[in-house]
Amino acid sequence: MADLKRTPQTKALNDKVIERHHVTREKDGLEYIELRLLSFEAGGTYQEHLDGLEVCAVVLTGQVTISDETETFENIGTRDSVFEKIPTDSVYISHNHDMTITANKEAKVILCYSPSENQLPTQLIPAASNRIEKRGKYSNKRMVHNILDDESPISNSLIVVEVYTDSGNWSSYPPHKHDQNNLPHESFLEETYYHEVDPGQGFVFQRVYTDDRSLDETMAVENENVVVVPKGYHPVAVPDGYNSYYLNIMAGPIKKWQFHNDPDHEWILDRK
Repeated sequence: MADLKRTPQTKALNDKVIERHHVTREKDGLEYIELRLLSFEAGGTYQEHLDGLEVCAVVLTGQVTISDETETFENIGTRDSVFEKIPTDSVYISHNHDMTITANKEAKVILCYSPSENQLPTQLIPAASNRIEKRGKYSNKRMVHNILDDESPISNSLIVVEVYTDSGNWSSYPPHKHDQNNLPHESFLEETYYHEVDPGQGFVFQRVYTDDRSLDETMAVENENVVVVPKGYHPVAVPDGYNSYYLNIMAGPIKKWQFHNDPDHEWILDRK
């Protein structure tokens, strides 16, 4: 059985900062993605040297100040809950910088990492720059906030999006994958899902499977769980009465999101 689901932890980094998740390439079987989820009390500070990693710091909730020791972005963050369904602010910092995050009030920040060698400028990604799109129809509807899409020049490898799926709908559906370096037909991108559920006692289902079923796992995913998708199809189902939020990190050898639908289920796209 594959071990794809990560439950939140409580690791105190100092008296005002809690590490809730830390997915690493070495520990979690990935080559292109790492992530860290941090919870801050007001005044809490986190510092890190970005050794060979670029990062997109997404302010999930609250407000923080982020610095790379040269540039500083103050009071960024737009919401107190991800389920306000409004875009938020993020900051991109390239590798080999020193990053400092200080919470102006209680906050939650997800750090999205990928290996990097090409130095790029530090940039604020304001909420207003997020491209918002609605995808799907029938019971396959979701709303997407594109923080870093595959056409963004801001990052080398990172693709970062937020996805909202309403009660009773499916997402990442019909099942699709992107685990073959076979452009223009399909790209190779690893992926992680950071999930939140409203109300918080709820759950969603996520299946990760390959054509030959050598990987085939279906998981009940609860609030603040992370799912690692090294390969395969990866649909999400949201039960009645609950709403789903997830943040996706994608990265691979080429920054291109070209997916391949499961041919057994692609027919639903042609329904009248």
